[in-house]
Amino acid sequence: MAEGGFGCTDSETDRVHRHSSLYSRHSRNYVESVSVEISTIMTRLGYGEEMRKWRVKKYKDLDKLSIGRQKEETIITAGSKAEGLTSYLESDHDMLHLQNFILCVETGISLHTIPEDMDVFRMDTRVYPGHCILLLERLVHFTMKIITAPLCDNGYGEFLFSSSLFLDECSASLSFDRRLHVVQHKRAGPSTPHTINEKQHTDTVHALRCLCPSVLQRWAARPRQWPLPVIVQKVVSLGAYVTPTGFKDSVNKHIEWRICFNSGETELINNLNDTQAKVYVILKMILKYILKPKNKEITSYILKNIVLWQAERNPQTRFSAYSLLLWLHDGLRELRTAIAKKYMPYYMIPERNLMEACGITNTLHRKWVADITDMLEEGPRVILRLEKIRKAIVASPEPMLWYSKTRMELEMLLLENRTRFKPRTDDNGDELIEEPTFVENAIILRLIEVWEDMRERMLLEGSSVNDCRDIFDAMLM
Repeated sequence: MAEGGFGCTDSETDRVHRHSSLYSRHSRNYVESVSVEISTIMTRLGYGEEMRKWRVKKYKDLDKLSIGRQKEETIITAGSKAEGLTSYLESDHDMLHLQNFILCVETGISLHTIPEDMDVFRMDTRVYPGHCILLLERLVHFTMKIITAPLCDNGYGEFLFSSSLFLDECSASLSFDRRLHVVQHKRAGPSTPHTINEKQHTDTVHALRCLCPSVLQRWAARPRQWPLPVIVQKVVSLGAYVTPTGFKDSVNKHIEWRICFNSGETELINNLNDTQAKVYVILKMILKYILKPKNKEITSYILKNIVLWQAERNPQTRFSAYSLLLWLHDGLRELRTAIAKKYMPYYMIPERNLMEACGITNTLHRKWVADITDMLEEGPRVILRLEKIRKAIVASPEPMLWYSKTRMELEMLLLENRTRFKPRTDDNGDELIEEPTFVENAIILRLIEVWEDMRERMLLEGSSVNDCRDIFDAMLM
């Protein structure tokens, strides 16, 4: 890192040396001016702080609509949508399904402190760091197959909760609105991916709540530059989850669970400043469009951890629009090091190496290290490799501003409309058809106006109106 790397702190001399490679080829004024220009373009593309915070609020509003719909589970938005970092159809929509009647606890927590209507499992963490095995402590819901079917005798008079069998039960119980065209895809780790109406890609992850205060307190006690103490305590209060996936190289991965902190990490990402968030987004673009891993050998989660370590180990005053390219350069260097050494400590549990058993072959290892080295040599020009940003740079100001305004308005209208849709049912559970409200009608009318404006603009530019639907969708990607 610009100051510290993983688990250490660089001196001021080391920090200057790390940045000198960028400044040795380009003047500081040039790097800073390009950084400001790229920051402005990222805002116009929908990655600015205001739009990010608006998305965060709207997805929280959507989550509130689902509260109480199902007694057995609570559904919350996770990943880039909850972080406000992607537009409506850009990237997957990650949904976390939490079982309401199951709680996992670490050793030392008394059952007497847990409501009697909860099934309780004890976490045995004597496996690979950041993972655990769940042992039954208290069973209340004897008739719920999703709880009883995954129970297995471990041969020592105890019942363990199989992650693979739990995932089988959850996948079998998934249901969708019959009016939607849904295509389910092959499971990936704890995720059950599917595509809705050929456009919206959704990842469903089933998880259990868990109490592991000792893990969170170790994280909270670390010396840090960021976040503020009040945010640290909020992250601790949000707790943890376990997801049904074991360590890839473990012979017992079918009974292991991964400890994660989705809500806490979302809170952390939402507290990144504008520059830090944009660095994260650009790193994800580089991963997706330049490095292009085919089997998730490197994931955006690695990049998230790089950015979180950057934020924790450096004063916030160093992250500004003027230093965007500097931190992007630093992030690429850390990614190269992580690939070269096959080592990236998990931000929440540093003992867990996120690069362990990642599946990178020797060929890919050499290629990606070389590719990132080339990008570092390019300096600011690496941005031009990213089509979305390159097109925004070369676009004429007026069309670019129209595109930016229209794209963001479309997303805001669609999300606003979704937050106002509250399914109502009769006594038999059948959905009631009700007239749209005044506001819902206004949103629909405005969407039609935007559509017509887009058609007229396409005709003036000589484009086929038959492409209008595709362009409409592309603007939301």
